[in-house]
Amino acid sequence: MNFPSPGSFPSVILDDVRGAQKMLSGVAKVTPLEGSRHLSGLVGSPVLFKCENLQRTGSFKLRGAYVRISGLTPVERAAGVVAASAGNHAQGVALASALLGVRSTVFMPVGAPLPKVAATREYGARVRLHGTVVDETLAAAQEYARETGAVFIHPFDHADIIAGQGTVGLEILEQCPEVRTIVVGMGGGGLAAGIAVAVKAVRPDVRIVGVQAAGAACYPPSLAADRPVSIDTLQTMADGIKVGRPGDVPFALVRDLVDEVRTVSEDELSSALLLCLERAKMVVEPAGASPVAALLGDPKAFQGPVVALLSGGNVDPLLMQRILTHGMAAAGRYLSLRLRLTDRPGALAAMLGVLSVADANVLDVSHARTDPRLGLTEAEVELHLETKGPEHCDDVKAALRDAGYLVMG
Repeated sequence: MNFPSPGSFPSVILDDVRGAQKMLSGVAKVTPLEGSRHLSGLVGSPVLFKCENLQRTGSFKLRGAYVRISGLTPVERAAGVVAASAGNHAQGVALASALLGVRSTVFMPVGAPLPKVAATREYGARVRLHGTVVDETLAAAQEYARETGAVFIHPFDHADIIAGQGTVGLEILEQCPEVRTIVVGMGGGGLAAGIAVAVKAVRPDVRIVGVQAAGAACYPPSLAADRPVSIDTLQTMADGIKVGRPGDVPFALVRDLVDEVRTVSEDELSSALLLCLERAKMVVEPAGASPVAALLGDPKAFQGPVVALLSGGNVDPLLMQRILTHGMAAAGRYLSLRLRLTDRPGALAAMLGVLSVADANVLDVSHARTDPRLGLTEAEVELHLETKGPEHCDDVKAALRDAGYLVMG
């Protein structure tokens, strides 16, 4: 890699990314591009998914980890490596280390999903659970590195990591030479920085758009301040981009090369994940679906052909279940409401008859008669319904009101 004058951060150039691509030949998959008819219709030009969710270990992280560990000296390799991660980086480091014959230790939060912990162990790493948030886990890994001499493998703040991730950009240019916009999720910025380095050097006209979760968006204030800024509150389901401070190395590259950074809401993330599963038959984690969320939120803002990077597919099944429920609610596919009715025989059946005519599928009914807020002849019903979209939700509520029911939700 290139190391500028002392006191400055190491930069990354196109030759570094091309060198990483040669290094990764036969190690990382050249993942496919898949078209999305639905998003193409919304955007008004072709939209394609770059499917890094189909990469070895289920995310792009193997690329950077392998390049970084490959660059270690024999003495450093003998000391082993250590990393901290809630999932994707952990698995990338574990597999890269195994392929290169290097001993690896990975610190993961105590609450890390069991499938991710098991996968990291199966790739050959020694897993140590520490802390409840990634910052605590990171501190423990760095302390371990100081105590043992193991080399700490940062998930995004190193030139080799960025060069490895940038190979995704070279593949996009090879697979879709006519691309006009690339949309990529951002946490610390390593992936977006690497892609921007590779793409802008070859095609400076291509627009690079970074996407962050609104509840964990460290780049907008950092770009405004022209330096990495830490944010205190991190609240998002997208743990793959849940980072409180940009990396020093990727920040300068993102500032200079990424054209725009957008944020997306939790509703947009869950709706995007649902779309990937239903329309594209792609299992994608929330962070990986963030570019799709940006396209759904403002489709006319993107000039096509557009390549949206599905950066990872490692999602815990229990979390997936909750996210899909959330996504279906955001898309108007679930409707929860409360209503009052007269407490008499047949009243509940009559109300269900109204829902049947309105073509709403009843998933759950809760019937309360003893709440002190109710009158002596009243009952309250809480309903969870399967519906067909926002307009159908409005139609169902209107049908209930027309039938004389007081709808409260």
